[in-house]
Amino acid sequence: MSDGAQKSPGRRAVDVVRGYADRDAIAVQDALAGLDAVAWMEMYAVLSGLLRSTVSIIEVTGERWTAGQLVEHADEVAAAAPPHYEFAIAEAARAWSRGDQSTLSTPPGRDPLGAVHVTAVFVAALGLALWGRTGFLGVLTAYDDTVTAIVNGQSSGL
Repeated sequence: MSDGAQKSPGRRAVDVVRGYADRDAIAVQDALAGLDAVAWMEMYAVLSGLLRSTVSIIEVTGERWTAGQLVEHADEVAAAAPPHYEFAIAEAARAWSRGDQSTLSTPPGRDPLGAVHVTAVFVAALGLALWGRTGFLGVLTAYDDTVTAIVNGQSSGL
């Protein structure tokens, strides 16, 4: 059994975001390999929490950038997405940059995998904009450590 097959959907959610942050289509694909719709929904729930946390931090810090910068970050990391999701991701980024967050708050419905991709790209794009590459990868490592501690029944200290 591969290491990926042993990971919880929560840890895989971090892996898919890291894959997008690294613009690594193989890492994105590996993080999602062998999962069913139930696991995708669990990943979506974790990713939604990461997105809400990131947006909250942006609001608290007052971090701002232009719509073009957000779209550029999203386009760069979305290059690692399966081609049939790239357009949906680009449209969601453009809508979000205009203030329409409905694409990110709509339940995944008939396409939980698509919701995972779109949400993971947004977490990566916003995280990279907020913390830069090194800082964001550190945030993901801390989150992964916390998820691992929770899964193992240990106190995370966070």
